[in-house]
Amino acid sequence: MKKMIAIAAVVVVIFGLIIFLTNQSNSKKLANNPYGTNNLEQPTIDQLDDENYQNIALPDEVNEKITSGEPTTVYFFSPTCPHCQVTTPVLMPVAEDMDVDVLQYNLLEFEQGWQDYAIEGTPTLVHYEDGKEVARWAGAQPKENIEKFFNEVVLK
Repeated sequence: MKKMIAIAAVVVVIFGLIIFLTNQSNSKKLANNPYGTNNLEQPTIDQLDDENYQNIALPDEVNEKITSGEPTTVYFFSPTCPHCQVTTPVLMPVAEDMDVDVLQYNLLEFEQGWQDYAIEGTPTLVHYEDGKEVARWAGAQPKENIEKFFNEVVLK
């Protein structure tokens, strides 16, 4: 019986240590994050240092840019979306190579975006001009489709 208690105590200590180390790691990642809050979902925290998720835009910023009439391209994604996890590492380097500014809108953190922008699934890329949507695609896309979208819609 004493062995069982000792083993249980070791397991509790190990779990406590794991929780402590995870919290310490999250605290470092959350410092100066682009979301303006430390109350983020763990999948979002896990992406904070991912080079493909460095153009995060807050809802007010996206709305302001669209309503200004300025041409705006917004990538709606969720950190938990497997299709986004495949698409983003293709999309963002193509955008950078083609000099296209793509704002990244995290629907896990800002759920109102689903309704505000009529998003039915992720990933979704939408281009706006003069405050109106002019084109969109949804779902995982190969590099060729992304390049075609940028050439025919964004850079025309």
